[in-house]
Amino acid sequence: MAARKQNSTYTRNEISLSECDLSYAINKIGGRWKLQILSMLNNKKLRFTELKKEFSFITERMLSLQLRALEQDGLVKRTVYAEIPPRVEYELTEMALELWPILNQLSSWGGKQRKRASL
Repeated sequence: MAARKQNSTYTRNEISLSECDLSYAINKIGGRWKLQILSMLNNKKLRFTELKKEFSFITERMLSLQLRALEQDGLVKRTVYAEIPPRVEYELTEMALELWPILNQLSSWGGKQRKRASL
């Protein structure tokens, strides 16, 4: 894969967006399934199979990718238990719990806007 030019428009835009706090925050929670996964993990630990049951419309690969991204972003903690068969549990980190009141406000705002749009 070719290296991207340091002075390309794409690179300059990427740097500019990474310096904006709001863009940084949205990038952490953005993605098709991240918010739904965070919502399912609110105040509980779930195993991969439990999450898969809740999101039966998501492929296992996509669920794994989204969980891995949330883990890398510090929003989800993955605990592996040394058992046979292996058991893995996912839960929200302190960072995600700190974010939760903001997500509740965003959800309320979204509900109001959806009602207005359907009138």
